[in-house]
Amino acid sequence: MPDSTRTQRQPQPPSTAHVRRAGPDDRAVLERLWPLFRHDLSRFTGTLPRPDGTFRSERLEAALTDAGWAAFLAHHGDSPVGFAFVRSLERPPFVLNSFFVVAGARRTGTGSQLVHEVLATFPGRWEVAFQEANTVAGHFWRAVAAFHDRRWSEERRAVPGQPDVPPDSWIGFTVHDR
Repeated sequence: MPDSTRTQRQPQPPSTAHVRRAGPDDRAVLERLWPLFRHDLSRFTGTLPRPDGTFRSERLEAALTDAGWAAFLAHHGDSPVGFAFVRSLERPPFVLNSFFVVAGARRTGTGSQLVHEVLATFPGRWEVAFQEANTVAGHFWRAVAAFHDRRWSEERRAVPGQPDVPPDSWIGFTVHDR
């Protein structure tokens, strides 16, 4: 007999996320989403929480306070479902520094909608890094790059200050005004 107390996850419709630039009023929401992002990445980076159970959050802080950064937030209705942080706004290449979509909104087009809206905000040269072991991210970022620039590039770069960590894959591409 089925357990009627458990709710089954219903398939999500194609994304109709609302994407906007995040500001100081969004700090609490981003602070709640951040550990989910860091937890997801820890599977590929081996990063552990600090003794107090939190993950490093310098990028979150910079995205909210540094003039050279921008934070974006995606919502489905009232629910926050993802974020993107961009750095190097003062001079290209722009770097998509952190990108996250909650598990319940993945495979709905939310990630594609979020990234394309963010990229369109800053036409020009872009770079994004990911861990090669994260094959889903690799497929996603290569598709994003190819959509925008048939001459996109990819290279491996050492992680600064972490010689024991595998190099990151960096993708470079240009986003043109549409």
